[in-house]
Formats: sequence, structure tokens, C-alpha cells
Amino acid sequence: MYNTRKLTEDLFWVGANDRKIALFESVYPVPTGVSYNSYLLMDEKTVLLDTVDKSVNHQFMENIAHVLNGRTLDYMIINHMEPDHCAEIPTIVAKYPNVKIVCNAKIQTMIKQFFDFDLDENQYIIVKEGDTLNTGKHNLTFVFAPMVHWPEVMVTYDTTDKILFSADAFGAFGAIDGNIFADEVDWEHRYMDEARRYYTNIVGKYGAQVQALLKKASGIEIKMICPLHGYVWRKNLELFIDKYSKWSSYTPEINSVLITYASVYGGTQNAAEILASKLAQNGVKDIKMYDASVTHSSYIVSDAFKYSHIVVASTTYNNGIFVSMENLLHDIVAHNLQNRKFAIIENGSWAPVSGKLIKEQLAKLKNTEILETGVSFKSAIKENKEEELENLAKVIVASM
Repeated sequence: MYNTRKLTEDLFWVGANDRKIALFESVYPVPTGVSYNSYLLMDEKTVLLDTVDKSVNHQFMENIAHVLNGRTLDYMIINHMEPDHCAEIPTIVAKYPNVKIVCNAKIQTMIKQFFDFDLDENQYIIVKEGDTLNTGKHNLTFVFAPMVHWPEVMVTYDTTDKILFSADAFGAFGAIDGNIFADEVDWEHRYMDEARRYYTNIVGKYGAQVQALLKKASGIEIKMICPLHGYVWRKNLELFIDKYSKWSSYTPEINSVLITYASVYGGTQNAAEILASKLAQNGVKDIKMYDASVTHSSYIVSDAFKYSHIVVASTTYNNGIFVSMENLLHDIVAHNLQNRKFAIIENGSWAPVSGKLIKEQLAKLKNTEILETGVSFKSAIKENKEEELENLAKVIVASM
């Protein structure tokens, strides 16, 4: 049975939800699933914009057949070649053998890398930046967005209805719960965090490239954004665009403190808890704390992009940083976080060296300040360290 949504007079959502998936890209927990968005334009010529993951193949093909209602498929635009969006290209080609594939040269190369189906070269329409495709009433133009977040990525803009088909930009984790438009749900409270976690972990490394795309987008009128994951935007677009501007420029959303710790027997956790209390007593609001051994790093990376100040507290383990904290720091560095202030707490029963090693990792980040004041202790935090924790809290507050 089909499950489609009408977005405009002649544009339809023909994607599907996967609520059984546990890990997106085999890495990121998605407790509320994920949507795979695909769009079908019913003009004088019919146009499919991207496909879906193989896990939702059956629903996807039923949706397309229902909307086409006996018509053939004339064009298939491929904006992004990641398999969660391109997996069904061979299925579409088999079902509609005369379809023309609209893509750029890098996408064509990747199609041939991923698949073995036979397709005449004249069935490809290879586009360059700024090229257009007329489908009758609609004119589609193509804007390249390399490294947002793969090198072949482009976005498609419908100049008639002012719709941006944004590929992986403006996406979010989470299945679509019936409502298709972001303005139909309490997006800021229910989905903002998952949109941030999606951006920071999937696209976050490529802030400069996202900024370049935002600059291109600022020169066109956009009335609707249709991403490949998550809800469709038709109102208050400036809300999401502003978030993307902040995230991609590594600008904190909130002037407060994120504390993340890795503790084996509770000593390091206790120091982190005491510091959090002292920060609160010094007027800091909306403090956030994570146990790096319990919470998946994708959630902590997401909040690292949100908060202005980050405290890293870790015990020493095998003469190094404790495993879960070491992994988290690797993720933070890999995702190119910038413009933050860090403070360090180290623990170690006989040779506390984690602080020095943490500093070495954080030094890899651009435009980052590591506060000179830190706390080092052995085994368990004692009363003689209270003054140091109080002083660290005051130094953090002063730097805010």
C-alpha cells in the first residue's frame, strides 16, 4: 500500500521511514529511526529527485507507481551518491528503462563504481554548475555543493516554485511521524537536538564548505527546503538557516559549560560533579554533564558544537587517557570543532598524565583556548582540592 504526501500542486514526497534501524551509517544511534526522503515532480515531464536506502525498497516503489499512475518516469536527478539515497537507482532503471539520469560528472563516476547495470551514455544528462532542465512548467537549476559532505554533492533548485532540494543539508535524524512539514510539529523542542546531532556528526567537519553553500543560497529566493532526511520546511526557514550558519561557522549557541568525564571508580566523576555545583553557585545556568563511558559520543559532539566552554575530566589509564574519553576526543578533533574554551581535570592513582595528553589532543583544534588553570589529583578528590575546584570555576566564569 502506498504512503505518499502532496507537498505542492505537482510535487510529492515518495520516501519512506525506517524505524527498525539501530545505527545510522553503522555508527550513530537513531532511537526514533530515520526517514529517507525522495521527491517526485509531476510536470509535462516526470522527475524523481534521488532514491532511498535499500531497506525501504518496497514502500518506495509502491509510492512511485501510485503517483505516476501509469505514466512513465522521464528523469531521475541524483544529487548525492551515498547509498542511503542512491541504492535504488538500479531498481528505477530496471522498472523505467528509458529514464534519463541527470547528474554531474563526479556522480556519474560514482554510479559506475557502485553499480553494474547497463545504461547507454545518451541516457545520462551531465550537468555543470548553473545548468538548467526544463520539465514544462518548472525550470530546475543545479548548484554544486562539494564536500557537503561528499565531493560529488549538488543541490537542485526549482526556480518556478522556489524550492531547494538540499541533499544532505538541512537534514535530521528521526523518522517522520505522519506530519511532513516542520511547522506541523514542535520542531524546536522535539527535533532540534537531533538536527544538530545529525549536522555535527555527518557534516560538521566541513564548515567552510557549508558556508560556501549558504552564500550561494543567500542569493536566491527559497520558499521551501526539501532535504533527504527529516521534515520539509515551508515556514520560518530563517530558524534552520540561522542554526546552519552558527554550526558551520563553529559559533556557540549558548554561553555555558559542557562537562564530560571518564571515571572508573567514581573519583573523577566526583570532581566533575563538585565543579558543576560550584559553576552553578557562581551563576552559570544550563550546565550539561555527560559520562563519556555511558553516552554515545555523537550526543556529546553535538553539544560540544552548542556550548561555548567545555570541561574535559579523565582518569589516567594505561599511562594514557581513559579509553572512552580518548575516543570522544578523537571524534571532537575529527569533526573540526573550533572557537571553544576548554578546561582540564586529570586523575591518576600513581602517575596522573591524562591532562597533558588531553591538552595535546585539544591543541589540534583551531581557534581554541585551553585555560591554564586546571585540577590534578590522585585517586579521590579531597578537601584540600576544594579551593582548586572553586578557583577553576571562577576562572571559567571570568572567561565567559
